[in-house]
Amino acid sequence: MRADQDQLNQGRGGRPVGRRRALAAGLIAATLALTAACTSGGDGKPSSWQGGTETPAPKAAATISEPKADAKDVPASTAIAFSTTEAEETAVELKDSAGKTVKGKLAADGKSWLPSGALKYGETYTATVTATGDDGRPATATSTFTTMAQPSKQIRVSSFLGDGQTVGVGMPLIVKFSRAIPESYRDDVQRRMTVTSVPAQEGIWHWVSPTEIRYRPKQFWKPNSKVSYRVQAGGLPMGSGWYGRADLTVDINIGPSLIMTVDNKTKKMTVTKNGKAIKTILVSLGKKSTPSSSGTMVVIEKLRKTVFDTFEELGPEEGYRTKIDYAQRLTWGGEFIHAAPWSEGQQGSVNVSHGCVNVSMADGAWLFANTRIGDPITVKGTERKLQNGNGWTDWNMSWNEYVKGSALPYEPPTEPSTDATPDPDVTPTTD
Repeated sequence: MRADQDQLNQGRGGRPVGRRRALAAGLIAATLALTAACTSGGDGKPSSWQGGTETPAPKAAATISEPKADAKDVPASTAIAFSTTEAEETAVELKDSAGKTVKGKLAADGKSWLPSGALKYGETYTATVTATGDDGRPATATSTFTTMAQPSKQIRVSSFLGDGQTVGVGMPLIVKFSRAIPESYRDDVQRRMTVTSVPAQEGIWHWVSPTEIRYRPKQFWKPNSKVSYRVQAGGLPMGSGWYGRADLTVDINIGPSLIMTVDNKTKKMTVTKNGKAIKTILVSLGKKSTPSSSGTMVVIEKLRKTVFDTFEELGPEEGYRTKIDYAQRLTWGGEFIHAAPWSEGQQGSVNVSHGCVNVSMADGAWLFANTRIGDPITVKGTERKLQNGNGWTDWNMSWNEYVKGSALPYEPPTEPSTDATPDPDVTPTTD
């Protein structure tokens, strides 16, 4: 019996294996198994509480709300609308299907990004918004979308003024549409209309009709300003399946401040240039049966020579057909400044015209040589008030009245004006 036990206690080399050694081996094996269980999960990844690390999530976050990811038939005028949280910096990038970056800029409210021009029709784009918080870690959101095919129903946008034109300080910016814009779409159109002036001046757009919108500053343009206005209408939805045909950009110059003021009481016109009176001109205004209009108008067009034919309007007894020199239109109804040599004896004392501002031949030539389209004239003290819409009567309305014609709420400038008092030469007055 003992010999059999001794034989069991011997290994291959005939050396005895003690109980203590066998126990130690079991403990080591158990320890290794326990260690493996504590340092590795079932997928072999280290547990974070046993010395592993996880990258913290960025504090900032970004979301693109428009266009939606994988959206189709997106208007070519689309902006990238997005939101961010806890972002110190935000960047937007838009690329076409070839990887080319599209130029654009953030809106003033920082909630959308607008391409510099209309996107290509039937093209796929990818927008990326990157928000970075104060931890320096960026968070991104992306949206890939495809623009619509070129629409067949397009509205043309045109400007009365052309690039490089120099106009008077009362000139409104006039934009017309080839089709009426529904009232519910005018705010979207107006959001795509921007005016930049140097120096900066406060102003607003005003819808004159469903097919025409104008812009004027709060006061007359500052002399010698540079003004640029833009309508990003290309691909813009304008109601009933119609879209803007193309963008429009116009750069103009404002000339010196030349302002004419006519007082019916004295029968005189005072001409000021850049705030200084430079000439006084005798006038004859409309007689009582055909009075001139009191209000603030601007020069609409200039005709060196023309013919006034009023037989259809006034009939055979009052009508006339007369050759006219140095005519400057003020109203659509037919009021002009013009030379009237036949009334030079009454100019300065008696009103004998059919509603026009009559001046001498010499003064008519001087005015014609010195004025520009958009130069303002204010007539005071006549029997008839100027009817708004009878000409470019934008300055015949108060600022508060003009603001009501905007499809967007008026937002005053964030920084107050540095002017202590209004410049009398650039502030219109109406009688």
